[in-house]
Amino acid sequence: MLKTALKPKWIAALLAALAIATGFVLLSGWQFGASETEPPVKIDKTEKPVALIEHQEVGKELLGIKADQIITMEGEFVPGTDQLISPRLNGEQRGVWVVTEFKVEGADKDAGIAVVRGWQPEATKPAPAPEGDLEITGRLLPSEGPEFRVDLRSPTLPTVASAQLANIWDSILYEGFVSAHEITTAKGEAATQAGLELVHVGPQPQEGQINWLNVFYGLEWVLFAGFAIFLWYRMVRDDYQRDLDEIAERAAEAHHKGGNATQAGNSNE
Repeated sequence: MLKTALKPKWIAALLAALAIATGFVLLSGWQFGASETEPPVKIDKTEKPVALIEHQEVGKELLGIKADQIITMEGEFVPGTDQLISPRLNGEQRGVWVVTEFKVEGADKDAGIAVVRGWQPEATKPAPAPEGDLEITGRLLPSEGPEFRVDLRSPTLPTVASAQLANIWDSILYEGFVSAHEITTAKGEAATQAGLELVHVGPQPQEGQINWLNVFYGLEWVLFAGFAIFLWYRMVRDDYQRDLDEIAERAAEAHHKGGNATQAGNSNE
């Protein structure tokens, strides 16, 4: 079979098959490379503070590429809008978040946003929100799904849902909420909140996503590459088999002619 494979036409066919297979392997590598995508937003971008009024629009859904961003905003808390969210952990200790409406200066429609201004261990009345013009730096987080109180007498809500809070406060709110990392006064001093600890939320895990359709296409190209080599092998083997059949036919014809000649010689005798 090696002699058949070394025929010029099959050597040329092998080179063509190898070229095609190489192209398929390259396409496979491209598909595998495209199967893993980078996170929608990298940490180096989310950790650079931007103004809320420039980052997100009032009434717009908070998309994944907008959430988890460190934002800054100016404005003031709305007195009497404190809501307790329970249960919330601070390390391993259970307690509640204190969420208050914050009117954002410069926002369209005089909109506000829900701000987690701190954590406390008990579901008791929190310290009043700082008054006057304030600046907040914190992480913009997506709204949690609304849940109804299991116990209507409970002073706490189970989730921070901007739609639910908008109804409670009868106000226009940005989608999502902000976990305040720093609250400062107009003089640049840290605002005091007795009994409350600021809630620092870190960036979400930055994980790439796998597109399994691209992985499947990559495997397909590998199979195509193998098929190109296999097809060349089958054609060589068929040619080799034809050569064997021709040799067998010639041997049979020679044997047949030889037998006839022997019979003719015997007849002449």
